[in-house]
Amino acid sequence: MEVTPKTLADVKGGTLISYEGKVQLLEIAQVPDQHVNEFKSIEKFKIFNTNNLWANLNAIKRLVEADALKMEIIPNPKEVDGVKVLQLETAAGAAIRFFDHAIGINVPRSRFLPVKATSDLLLVQSDLYTLADGFITRNPARKNPANPSIELGPEFKKVKICFSHAVLLDVSQVANFLSRFKSIPSIIELDSLKVTGDVWFGANITLKGKVTIAAKPGVKLEIPDRAVLENKEINGPEDL
Repeated sequence: MEVTPKTLADVKGGTLISYEGKVQLLEIAQVPDQHVNEFKSIEKFKIFNTNNLWANLNAIKRLVEADALKMEIIPNPKEVDGVKVLQLETAAGAAIRFFDHAIGINVPRSRFLPVKATSDLLLVQSDLYTLADGFITRNPARKNPANPSIELGPEFKKVKICFSHAVLLDVSQVANFLSRFKSIPSIIELDSLKVTGDVWFGANITLKGKVTIAAKPGVKLEIPDRAVLENKEINGPEDL
């Protein structure tokens, strides 16, 4: 299992533990409420599962034929469109406990680039990354080793939960997200972006430093083409 150092953005990520003589995956949904903060500690649990898994096919064949992969069902309370539901999950990484000599390998963050929300999609669709021959490459023009922090409001951000402990974006919601951008802004020099309200982005926009855009309730806020926003707080057209 590839694991990578946990940051404050990854406190809910599953981690590896040693239990009953086996390496096992511990997910936050399995942690009693009184120990959740302890689980989230980046000091006590320093790594988390990237879900990049390597396995010997012969070992998988042997386990399947022996009917030995008794995967645990994880009940995970969720709220979907205001309705409380109980999602039943299995975590692929949890199979690690059935394999002899299983280990975790600590890899750099560059091995981990999830797209679970529209904020992640904005990141990978921007000029910060390029896709060539099936490989995603980070733009060397970005001097800061950390990625920008991006927080999008509910107008941009909707996530659908699906089976097998994966989180995917609903196609219609991706279309809604993309409709708000004439083109994805340049974020090479961006530190953080927070967007709330009915905000629409023009083409060839550049974002730098810390940018906050908050449209007033009931007001459509359009960021014009070729705008350069650097360390700005935008609440209306007068701030552009």
